[in-house]
Order: sequence, then structure tokens, then C-alpha cells
Amino acid sequence: MNRLAGATSPYLLQHADNPVDWWPWIPEAFEEARRRDVPVLLSVGYSACHWCHVMAHESFEDAGTAGYLNAHFVSVKVDREERPDVDAVYMEAVQAATGQGGWPMTVFMTPEGEPFYFGTYFPPEPRHGMPSFRQVLEGVRAAWTDRRDEVGEVAGKIVRDLAQREIRYEGQEPPGEEELARALLGLTRDFDAEHGGFGGAPKFPPSMVIEFLLRHHARTGAEGALQMAVETCEKMARGGIYDQLGGGFARYAVDRTFTVPHFEKMLYDNALLCRAYAHLWRSTGSELARRVALETADFMVGELRTNEGGFASALDADSDDGTGEGHHKEGAFYVWTPARLRDVLGEEDGARAAEAFGVTEEGTFEEGASVLRLPRGDAPQDIRRKLLDARAARPRPGRDDKVVAAWNGLAIAALAETGAYFDRPDLVERATEAADLLLRVHMDEQAHLTRTSRDGRAGANAGVLEDYADVAEGFLALASVTGEGVWLEFAGFLLDQVLTRFSGEDGQLFDTAEDAERLIRRPQDPTDNAVPSGWTAAAGALLSYAAHTGSEPHRAAAERALGVVKALAPRAPRHIGHGLAVAEALLDGPREIAVAGPVGGELHRVALLGTAPGAVVAAGEDPAELPLLHAREQRNGQVTAYVCRGFVCDAPTADAAELAAKVR
Repeated sequence: MNRLAGATSPYLLQHADNPVDWWPWIPEAFEEARRRDVPVLLSVGYSACHWCHVMAHESFEDAGTAGYLNAHFVSVKVDREERPDVDAVYMEAVQAATGQGGWPMTVFMTPEGEPFYFGTYFPPEPRHGMPSFRQVLEGVRAAWTDRRDEVGEVAGKIVRDLAQREIRYEGQEPPGEEELARALLGLTRDFDAEHGGFGGAPKFPPSMVIEFLLRHHARTGAEGALQMAVETCEKMARGGIYDQLGGGFARYAVDRTFTVPHFEKMLYDNALLCRAYAHLWRSTGSELARRVALETADFMVGELRTNEGGFASALDADSDDGTGEGHHKEGAFYVWTPARLRDVLGEEDGARAAEAFGVTEEGTFEEGASVLRLPRGDAPQDIRRKLLDARAARPRPGRDDKVVAAWNGLAIAALAETGAYFDRPDLVERATEAADLLLRVHMDEQAHLTRTSRDGRAGANAGVLEDYADVAEGFLALASVTGEGVWLEFAGFLLDQVLTRFSGEDGQLFDTAEDAERLIRRPQDPTDNAVPSGWTAAAGALLSYAAHTGSEPHRAAAERALGVVKALAPRAPRHIGHGLAVAEALLDGPREIAVAGPVGGELHRVALLGTAPGAVVAAGEDPAELPLLHAREQRNGQVTAYVCRGFVCDAPTADAAELAAKVR
């Protein structure tokens, strides 16, 4: 019996019709394995994962494979986006055992959840030195039946080894000038001066590192930091990783030139990059950065917004290739050939479009097709519109429409700030509506968060550290943009949960709450992945909240949490970018800006456009609305701004140019 039909995860629902007797991750699955005395197969993936779909079609939809699984295993399916804790713990085991990891993740474990054999994708037939999935199943079954003691020894050793992989570092002090300078030097060494970004292929958008570079330049004037941010953002915006017609970024590029993407489009990438490009515009006035920030915001609202006001998780990489035979191909929705351009635009405009977008007869992708790029200049708007209209008639990629709390928090922050910078109140409204959904559906009376929802129905899984941190960050951004103190209050509720339920010794933070389900290891990771680590995201939100309220416990917790950044910054700056950005804010204060005057007025806008790292802004005419407005009054009947940092305040000012100088 397949038990996935009642799931809220679209990924699990994609497997609800498999002949495999799938269980969700629930205690009853492991009880069933104990009762039958069989091992557990854990299969972890996500809806936009290309190879997850391939393995599902080849193996999990195959009746013979399913029959063998059902007879000899209890099969558990997990959406890594719903259960990042399960994914993190077992991915750590996979990487420790094999030296690599990825999705689909395939783990065989005892009924006690102790892993003993690992892999990722397995083909249906032996291929390229890989055994077939059936061979793996038969081998695991034989080991379980004939060598049970050996299996138990292996599983026990793996669990013991994981338990010993504690995060150790000396001291609780945050990084200082020396560590941040060494981090910048490390990034400079890894910088790809020809193609932008860091390292080689595959190349991921370095959103958190860009934020650090912009903040470091703002604080120190280091031109090299700004140049790396500018060049990386331009190369991405002109590359195939950016959708030149519809806006929005793909997950990563398979090459070092940002030409050919892995085509899935994730909410978290687009939220982080929308904010990064908006901040780049704030620092440089770049028209390209302005355009990309707004197009990415419009992509999120137009393509990912749900009926309930939240934002869906992702668009798939694959879609129907339009041949009428039901074949799905990666990138089919996005790629073009010169002939297809001519079909839509005619000979003359088709040739202009091929030149503008780098479309060649040889192609940059597969089967002579090209991913649109913008090697130089801008494409004519009439051509873009015609191509976008024509593309809209193609079969669209699937959408994973579950709402993830953390990623919606990132989107709220990005849309609120982008709307404020570019006079787009509609974007601020969309951010507010998403925040309302999180309050209604994801947050209970104790300020406990649920990780996901779908169609307005909360999922069953508890929020993890990144959910509390990123939603708090979104609420703090809304408070600064709207002047509504309720968002600061709700952020405080969430951050109190971080302090009481996620904190460990010496400033350490855990990814799961102390009262969460116990796995074979309590996960914690201070390094960034596709999103800021929950650890450093919490540090940033705690620091901002302390600046808004004067709360010493929150500031002290932020400083202690940054101790790990001091240890990692010189050695692994690419993987601790968000922590470096928070450290820049700490070194700068952060500055506290209060504007006694109307929300959306000139001085409020000047304050929001200040580049001082991590500065917090409060604006309004009611001194009781936000703590920074308390006892801050208008002078001589004029809107007045107050700028403080480190217990020292500048003289109040009603002059926009003077305020701009104070917040640079």
C-alpha cells in the first residue's frame, strides 16, 4: 500500500501512484520494518530534481523493481525541502562514506535509522561502472540476511563517527578587521576574473558572498571587493543562467561561463539574487542591476505566487518537448534555434535576435539549440516581447507549489526592499501578503513555526532554524519599509524561540529545536549552502533586532554566534559568506536610523538607500510604534532623522544630503 496520497509535498505526491509501497517519514514506517525484520530504504529528493525524476521513471515506476522492494524492504520517501534535518544528517553520512553526495539520495538503514549502505542515482542496468539498482537491492538484502552482525557493526560505527563530528573552534569572539581582510584575500584568489563568480564548473550564484563584498566595500572603500561583485553580477545577468525573456535565475550553470544552466528555478535563489542586485544598484546606480532586480521580483510574483499569497518553491527543469509524444526534456521551455527565431520573428528580426542573444547554428546546449544570453548591450524590447509571447504557448515546466517558511522569509525581505527602492508599492504589498500567510498558517500561538504549507494547509513538519531566522529577517525588513511595529514584534517572538530552543554552548546553534524529533545526530552547520546557513542567518536577525530594540541579550547572542565565522573566514570564505556579511554589520555598528516623519517620505527613502552595512531603519510619526522612534521628535516642524551607532548619536538633521552622508 502506497501511503503518500495525503502528503502536502508535491514531490511525495509525484510518487503516490508508484507501485512501490512508499511510506512518509513517520515512526510507523520504522515500526513496520522492525515487525517484518527488514531494512529501510530511504529515498530523498525534491520536485525540481532532474535525476530524481529519471530514477523514479526507471525504477520506482517499474513493477518488477517495486515488487522486490515491497517484499524485502520498507521504503520511505522524503522531500528534502520539507525535512532538511533528515536530509542533512544522512547526506553527511553519505558524504563521509563516499566522498560525494547529491540527489536522489539513496540510503539503506536499520529499523533504528542507522545507515549502513549509501548511494545517489542508480541506473536500471549496470552502466559506467555503476551497479544497477536491482543489483544494489539484491546485495543489501543478502547482507541483511546472511551477514547481519557485519551490517550492525558498520551501522554502529557510522553512527559513532557522526556523533564525533562536532563543530569545534576556539573562543566566542566575532571576526575583526584581520579575519575579514583575510577572507577578502581568499575570495580574490578564487575569483574568476574572466567569467565572474568563484571557482570552476559547475558554478553557482554566490549570493551571500556578493552581499559581503558590497558591505565590505561600503565600510572600507575596498575597490577590489566592489569590482568582484559588479563583474560577477554582470556576467550572470548576461549569461544563460538568467532568463533573458521572463526574468529570474536558474539554480546553477553547468559550465564556468554561466552559459548553460541547470534549468530549475528556485524561490530561494531568486529571492537572494533579487536582493543582491537591488543592493548593487543601491551601491552603484547600475541600470543593469536595477533591471535585473525588478525583473526577478516580477518573476517571483508572476510565476511563483500562490493563490494564498505565499510563494511556491520552484519551477522544474524539465517540460514537455512539444513533439506530441509526451517526452520531457531538460530546458525544453527555454531554448531556441535560429530557425525557431525566424519562425516567430521573420528573417530580418530573427537574424537580429540571434545576434543579440548569442543563438548559433551549432548551439550552446543540446541538439543544436541555444540558451539565450545577452553578450553585449540590450535586446530590443519588441523582440523580447514577441519571443516571450511565443514561448508562453510552449508546454510549461511543472511547479512545486508548497510554501516553505524560510524561503518565503527571504522573498519577503527582497520584495519589501525592492519595492521601496524603486517606488513599487505593489511589491511591498505582495511581501506583506506573504507575511500574513506565514502568520495565519505557519505560526502558532507559541510562535512555533511549521516548515511548509500547501493550498493554505499547514504541513506536519516543524520549522528548523533557518525558518525562524529567515522569517524574522523578512519581518524586520517589512518593519523598516512599512513603519509597522507589529512586524518587529513578531520577529522578536521568533528570535526568542531561537534563543530558548535552538541554542547550545559557547554560542553554537543547532538546526533543529531541542524538543524536535531525535535523529541519529542533531544537525548543525554554520556554512552556507544554496541559502544562508540557519546559524549565521539567525546571527544576522538577532543583531538587527538588537539594533532596533536595544536588547543586550540578542546582541550578545549574535556576537557569540559569529565566533564560528572568525574560525572559518580565513579558511573557507566562499562557504561562510552570510556570516561575513553579518560581521561587516557588527563592525559598522550597525547604524540605527530613526526618521520622525511620514513613511515613504524623502528622508525615509534616503535612510533605506544608505549603504552602511546592516543599518536598521525606523520611520513614522507615532513614537510608540517602533522603539527607535521613542523620544525622537520632529525639530522645528520638520521631518527629522537621527543616526546612532555604538551608543553615540550624531546631531539630528532635516537635510536629505546630510542624512545621505551619515548613512553611507
